[in-house]
Amino acid sequence: MPSPRRLLVATAALAALIGLAPPATAQDRTMVMAMVSTPRGFDPDIWVPGQIEASVNVYEGLTRFATRPGANGRTEVDPGRVEPHLAESWTVSEDGKEYVFRIRPGMRSHFGNELTAADVVWTFEKSNAQRRTGLFIRNVALIESVEEVSRFEVRFRLKEANRIFLSVLTLHIPALFDSTEAKKHATPEDPFAARWLGSNTAGFGPYHVESVTAGQQAIFVLNRGYQFDRPFYSRIVWREVPSPATRVALVRTGQVQYAEQIPLQQIADLRRDRNVRVESVAAPGSATVRMNPRIAPFTDVRVRQAVAYATDYRAIGEAVFLGLGTRSRSMLNPPIPGAIDAYTYETDYDRAKTLLAEAGHPNGLDVTLEYSTNWWWEEPLALQMQASLARAGIRVTPRRIPATEITARRAVNVWSLPFMTHLTSSFVPDPSYNMFLTAHSRGGSNVNGNNNAELDGLIDASVSERDDARWLDIVARAQRSQAESATFVETFLPGTHEVFAACMEGFMWRPHNRLVWKDLACRR
Repeated sequence: MPSPRRLLVATAALAALIGLAPPATAQDRTMVMAMVSTPRGFDPDIWVPGQIEASVNVYEGLTRFATRPGANGRTEVDPGRVEPHLAESWTVSEDGKEYVFRIRPGMRSHFGNELTAADVVWTFEKSNAQRRTGLFIRNVALIESVEEVSRFEVRFRLKEANRIFLSVLTLHIPALFDSTEAKKHATPEDPFAARWLGSNTAGFGPYHVESVTAGQQAIFVLNRGYQFDRPFYSRIVWREVPSPATRVALVRTGQVQYAEQIPLQQIADLRRDRNVRVESVAAPGSATVRMNPRIAPFTDVRVRQAVAYATDYRAIGEAVFLGLGTRSRSMLNPPIPGAIDAYTYETDYDRAKTLLAEAGHPNGLDVTLEYSTNWWWEEPLALQMQASLARAGIRVTPRRIPATEITARRAVNVWSLPFMTHLTSSFVPDPSYNMFLTAHSRGGSNVNGNNNAELDGLIDASVSERDDARWLDIVARAQRSQAESATFVETFLPGTHEVFAACMEGFMWRPHNRLVWKDLACRR
């Protein structure tokens, strides 16, 4: 372990090298963050590293989840209640298929343009044209049309009444863009200014990107037109610091106020450090290993089930998650309503071998498990799977590939990854939305090519079912169907562990599992 003096010298040298700002003061109100990399883009319809972390602070929705006092006396999100946000109110037709939103007057972007119904319509037209994540959101919420009623009124017509719609409007995607500014950068070849919006921001949320220096830093400033409570920090400095050890050193010495993606090995130690505040939440994101049922040998459910039985869950919990994770028991996990213990697989090497033999692999088989470094646990999980599956005759070759490659190859309708690591998570704490997103054949995060007709039917039925008891029954049946098909190996919920300087207060976990800068303040 390095001595305090050596640590101080090392971090001081690094600060000089990359030009770190001093700790935030009441005068400058700047928050410096040590991040893995600078954002690669800002269009919420196109996932690239850093995009979501930035977008949730730039773009906000017509609605938002309400808050409530938590068990520990702190404020927390209430996933059961949706309230107005950039819209001040709405009305709904008797059949539940038509909503008219009244937009809150005076909501302005950093460019000074006021949010109107035309911006909402343009936003949904852009997502529809790009045919990416925003189109998935439109489809899962059964949105048929979006129409301008008046300058500050917009009408949504739904194909069917459904439970998801109001929750979906809390999202940063489809983003509510300042279309007046965006149209200035449109071209005949790029009518929705997607290229410009990929490297710039034009939202009505609290922050706006000022500059990006790739590989070094991004600067965000307060949106001059933001009409809600003024955030404590008026300037955010997002510094690229690839080394986890360096990120820890910087937050320990007060040179940054926040450090992301700190390995679990260091979390327990940091909890004992008076110079650091660690906020931990048992968030529902699950570390999974995915199998593509469209690519051999995983076309055979017996092979997929053999992998599930050959997984040493206890070893993964201890070696990868250091006893700090929570075993995942379904594609849904608390606090998502309706989650049940559907994933009942336990380690059973003999059963795994029997299933492999029945599937025509009496001598085992050879597979490649591909992973990236999007999440700290991917490599240790891949190595643990290699050791575990070998005991059932499944010879695994772990292969690390770039984040850009794994993103491209797991894209919907590409599905060229047979066997991979993936984090199951969703931005809406609703079971129907979660299941559609990750397990439906048309899901926007169906990264492993699920194609289960029975499961699709159950998920579709859950979206439109309005009776609570019938809805929960359908949700439970869908979870069991997915677990039986064994396209996911459910391992553990890593949880969220956010590391701040000791003075930092205000952290509140949100369903998108990203840091919301406007919540934070330094109280010395």
